[in-house]
Amino acid sequence: MAEVLPLRGLHYAPAYASNMAALVTLPFDVISPAAQEEYYQRHPLNIIRLELGKQFPDDTSLNNRYTRAAALLAEWRLQGVIVQEPQPVFYLYQQRFTVSGRSYTRLSLLSRVRLEPWDAGIILPHEQTLAKDRSDRLRLLHACAANLSPIMALYDDPEHTLRAELDKLAAADPDMQFVDNAGEEHRLTRVADPMAMQLITAFFAERHLFIADGHHRYETALVYRDELREMRKGLKPDDPANFVLMALIAFEDPGLVVLPWHRLIHGLNEATLRHLGERLTSTFTVEPLDPAIDEHKLQALLATAGRERASFVLVLPETTLLISLRPEGAERMKSIGHSEAWQRLDVAVLHTLVLGAELGLSDADVMGGDHIGYTRDAQAAIQAVRTGAAQCAVLLNPTPVADLRKVSLAGDRMPQKSTYFYPKLITGLVLNPLW
Repeated sequence: MAEVLPLRGLHYAPAYASNMAALVTLPFDVISPAAQEEYYQRHPLNIIRLELGKQFPDDTSLNNRYTRAAALLAEWRLQGVIVQEPQPVFYLYQQRFTVSGRSYTRLSLLSRVRLEPWDAGIILPHEQTLAKDRSDRLRLLHACAANLSPIMALYDDPEHTLRAELDKLAAADPDMQFVDNAGEEHRLTRVADPMAMQLITAFFAERHLFIADGHHRYETALVYRDELREMRKGLKPDDPANFVLMALIAFEDPGLVVLPWHRLIHGLNEATLRHLGERLTSTFTVEPLDPAIDEHKLQALLATAGRERASFVLVLPETTLLISLRPEGAERMKSIGHSEAWQRLDVAVLHTLVLGAELGLSDADVMGGDHIGYTRDAQAAIQAVRTGAAQCAVLLNPTPVADLRKVSLAGDRMPQKSTYFYPKLITGLVLNPLW
């Protein structure tokens, strides 16, 4: 099963520990142009210059965001800004945060994990990816030869076997601790004890890993490894290119929070959306709601409906509708050719029976972003329709993490943006060198 090992991580030198909040970023795929600029202004050593450097009109094949990232990483190492761990260690990473007034702590284990092809069934995906993002991350990996941010992966620990040991280790004073600009606390603790490291490696040798976030980076790492293997006429088993940086989190972790990605639909012919609610009645129950309904009541209604069957809320300029799958719709889903676990997903039902069958959007339309936008803010989605920024919005329940596991084990993949694991893992705490 999974081979999980410690690593000689790269990290900011201890002299910068008191200023870490100014040096770290979110992962590349959730950084807007405005956020990118903010990170640039926050500190001249902010990791944004590696993770998502700026592009300029006069960029060339020899001078671009990727080559500049590589040069800067080398410069920071020479200057002692970035240093390498003297011996391989694991890192315990705790994130303390608040959602809807409730406090959580999520515990992950930063590790070096051997890459496995999807068909080996050891490391399992759950979501589709976009070619443009894979290309971007591959160019950065070629330039820097290092994993700049960890992939989030989940594992089973129903009896809390590993969690009991990790809790003991996490009780020690952290090697790094700071609160970021979002008010979330981050704690990083090295695990260097040989017996503890052996226990961790042995635990994972009997388990699958499920990719939760970072599919693009995992697929990129596979391509990078295969390219090096071909170029070098083979790789030794312990070659660093055979591994990738992961943050491993138990399915049972009480701090594992999944939020929904709501859909914003735009750019369609108005006739396509006309009478949409009426057309859906053949496969869904359609319940009109008060357009002025409070956001929290709306989400409570949606959560209640979603306990029994696939449900979502359709927000149109003139009406708001609670949409729930009827038995006739469930029968249609069975003919699609996916697993039973996939057929039951709210997002799969939405993409198949509404976006596809009724609105005529292909998988390429949905994944390409020409007609679909995404937001985690339900109120923002509603407001976008009210102001005309979107033609309609679809509000969804969070996808249960148990469904992720079922779909992955069935060898299936959810539609893009089916899950949002909150909060994102911070980029800039530990880098994994591939040399």
